[in-house]
Amino acid sequence: MHFVTAKGILSSKNGMNLYRGCSHGCIYCDSRSRCYHMEHAFEDIEVKENAMELLEYALAHKRKKCMIGTGAMTDPYIPLEMEIGNVRKALKLIEKYGFGFTVITKSNRILRDLGLLQKINEKTKCVVQMTLTTYDEALCRKIEPNVSTTKERFEVLKKLRDTGIPTVVWLTPILPFINDTEDNISGILDMCIEAKVYGVICFGMGLTLREGNREYFYTQLDRLFPRLKDKYIRTYGNRYVAESPDSRCLMKLFYEKCQKGGIVHNNEQIFQYLNTFEEKERGSQLSLWDFGLTSKE
Repeated sequence: MHFVTAKGILSSKNGMNLYRGCSHGCIYCDSRSRCYHMEHAFEDIEVKENAMELLEYALAHKRKKCMIGTGAMTDPYIPLEMEIGNVRKALKLIEKYGFGFTVITKSNRILRDLGLLQKINEKTKCVVQMTLTTYDEALCRKIEPNVSTTKERFEVLKKLRDTGIPTVVWLTPILPFINDTEDNISGILDMCIEAKVYGVICFGMGLTLREGNREYFYTQLDRLFPRLKDKYIRTYGNRYVAESPDSRCLMKLFYEKCQKGGIVHNNEQIFQYLNTFEEKERGSQLSLWDFGLTSKE
């Protein structure tokens, strides 16, 4: 861990990175790519020591309320968050100034802040986005070694469902020859249906490989799946997108199950939902109908 003094905190699209780098160890992590110009070891987490001052100034001077997002580059609920507490401090400011909030995470540590998330959702909109890649717990521990397992994340989704906080799942990446199976896709989507998630984001059945994350991914393949790296090289060479050979049938399964389960699966529609600020009337109570969901019970 090391500290830096940042010049700004919110991007042009109102996203923020409270930390840079990650200790989750996911073997496919795109944030390791050299194009992001991280000038320090990936596991040496960079902490913006003046993040809260910058955030409060930005929120206090914004002309219009909006959704504030985090987690696109670095999961904010890394273990260090339990020591530093920047996410919790940021949530208090977001709630204080009446902004909406959305976060992408793979950690059940988010439940520490459930009360704050509920307060934000009572005033405006709070959406928790959770990444799910594999239904198999043993495989999850191999490819995502230092995060909450899929079943633990599923419990978070159900808890959020029960408290009225809408959720979105990222079904990505799907690793060719590893988790690109019908059983895996069906298992994850069954979880999503049970948890009544608003939508599932999917960019296709495969993963992207760029300079930086490609080398790390191949090193982990050598360690965890002997000889599989050679198959990747033979099949994909240096392509940016490594698409599953079973992509067509898996995407058909994805569309059919989402349609049947009442889950939004149009990426553009989901992103529009995530970016739309909604202010609720005081005393109003939302039901699942307000999220475009219906109960099958």
